[in-house]
Amino acid sequence: MLQLSIQGVMTVEKIYDVIIVGSGVVGSAVARELSRYKLNIAVLEKELDVCSETSGRNSGVLHAGFNNRTGSLMAKYCVEGCLGFDQVAKELNIPFKRTGKMVVGFNEEDLAKLKSLKEQGDKNGVPGLEIVGKDQIKSLAPHIGGEFALYSPMTGILNPFIYTIALAENAHKNGAEFFLDHEVTSIHRSENLYWVNTKKQQFRTKWVINCAGLNSDKIAKMFGIDDYTIYPCRGEYFILDQKAGQYLEMPAYPVPNIKVGGLGIHITPSIDGNILVGPSTEYIDEKDNYASTQKIMDLLIQDGGKIFPYLKREYFIRNFTGIRPKLVGENEGGYADFVIEKRKSIPNSIHLVGIESPGLTSAIPLARRVVELIAQDQSLTENKNFDPDQKGIMNFKEQTTEMKRTLIEKDANYGEIICRCETITKAEILEAIHNPLGVDTVVGIKNRTRAMMGRCQGGYCQTRISELILEEKMKSESEILYSRNGSNMFVGKVRSL
Repeated sequence: MLQLSIQGVMTVEKIYDVIIVGSGVVGSAVARELSRYKLNIAVLEKELDVCSETSGRNSGVLHAGFNNRTGSLMAKYCVEGCLGFDQVAKELNIPFKRTGKMVVGFNEEDLAKLKSLKEQGDKNGVPGLEIVGKDQIKSLAPHIGGEFALYSPMTGILNPFIYTIALAENAHKNGAEFFLDHEVTSIHRSENLYWVNTKKQQFRTKWVINCAGLNSDKIAKMFGIDDYTIYPCRGEYFILDQKAGQYLEMPAYPVPNIKVGGLGIHITPSIDGNILVGPSTEYIDEKDNYASTQKIMDLLIQDGGKIFPYLKREYFIRNFTGIRPKLVGENEGGYADFVIEKRKSIPNSIHLVGIESPGLTSAIPLARRVVELIAQDQSLTENKNFDPDQKGIMNFKEQTTEMKRTLIEKDANYGEIICRCETITKAEILEAIHNPLGVDTVVGIKNRTRAMMGRCQGGYCQTRISELILEEKMKSESEILYSRNGSNMFVGKVRSL
């Protein structure tokens, strides 16, 4: 590709049909849906990997759609995304399970709210909702507390890292180009094209799709749209060891406080057998403040223990934090609806703003809506070579003994365990290091394989993974990054490397 240097910034000569800003779950879904058509697509992401922010820092729940106001885009796209997810999971090889979910209550006020939630869910088209008593709770989920509950059989759990990565890699497989570490700094329009500037390159494109999540208001302002302000709302979590997983069959939620703008501190099994406790709800000033606090950690234990009595400190292995991109501030509270905006006065740009929960569930329907909006202004030609299927990294641990033996005979790297806690082999780590998007951070490998997610949290395998990155990518020790620019793992020569 020819490039020109203008004032120190490389200009990509290629003119794209569409540039997507942001490669979280929604941006990656938009890239995949657009790759069904003959379009030159580029995705610009400021971080070193996809799913580095909100999309990779959540409960991993496929929501059914009863929490969202009837008639809202949130309700519409959540229900659509939930009902259609079995096919998506099959195509993308996503670990996924419809576990069901309990929203539990303890008094008459809670029961009235649960009945209202069920009525709302019924209107939204959520199938199978049922108010159940204590005996039914114990039958379906023996270790969940509560006098009664709203039971949702359609709710499920999935791995949000693998889902977002699979969307992005499938889009890439079908022709979309990903430019990681390309933070957008400015956008202007000239000669019927948008000129999109990053710190590294300048791009030209016919369309821009704003999927920037926490920074979607910032990108919108580059188009002269000053209507939106993102209010970062931090949620903290605990992760429990897989030993605790035997006690939780499905997500358990309290009756939500709608005014607060969260679903309350809930208990959620992960698809891999851990348990997540959280999130909290705390408005903050910074969009990248992922700190964990003792006050909130204590609150998670106190409130989570009301519906799940197995919050023993011996099970706690890690904590983490996510940030919701809310369109309502702390004083107003609650939820604003999703924004999907295309203005006649600002041609060929679409802005998705305030995509908080249930954004994970709604990603594919949101992406399909973007396609519809583009198709209103130009004809789209089907990409007959589009392949919806994506082969993920095979999980050696889940294979039969016979299959494991066969794999080792074909590739000795399957016989070397790098991550003991999760039984992740060297072959899996190497496949992750050579991923299609070119990601080579330690967390990028972690998110693709589950290495470092076990009991010891990388105490055994983290340096070994770093060494493999160093060897395979021909880097020096000082170039090995944990997750972001500046997160250097080492500052000099390391003996074990």
